[in-house]
Amino acid sequence: MESRGSQIRSLNVRDKEVAEIILKLQIPAYMVEAKLINFYDIPPLKDTVETLQKCGEKFFGYFEENELCGAISFKQEGKTLDIHRLTVNPNHFRKGIANQLLDFIEEQVVGIEKLLVSTGSKNKPAVDFYLKRGFTVKKVVQVNEQLSLTCFEKKIAR
Repeated sequence: MESRGSQIRSLNVRDKEVAEIILKLQIPAYMVEAKLINFYDIPPLKDTVETLQKCGEKFFGYFEENELCGAISFKQEGKTLDIHRLTVNPNHFRKGIANQLLDFIEEQVVGIEKLLVSTGSKNKPAVDFYLKRGFTVKKVVQVNEQLSLTCFEKKIAR
């Protein structure tokens, strides 16, 4: 990884070292969400290197110099792209990294007509982010007494 400056590139999550780097990014980012929604039993906080390697998601990472500062992962079914993770290292919040990762996916992934994503309903920064990015609320799912998820959809005009 000899690059300078910032760039987005594909990550091979099946590679153990890459999965370890993603996990080191993911845990602190999702701890911020857990605190915001006051619910710590969210699946990304339970991930291990092995569960990441087996998740079947395609990952892209945002790098500054050689530091992974943000990542996005998704699964694509037909013309629908389901975003599973959009994480930014808390030390790099408010730098536009999530926007750049989402822009990259919208521009680079061929043949998609719809994006799906969900987040904890009490995660106001994430909810506001998706609404600002043109997503609409499709439904709110009450997972249990403490947790509800807001599910978003965005149509891609090509």
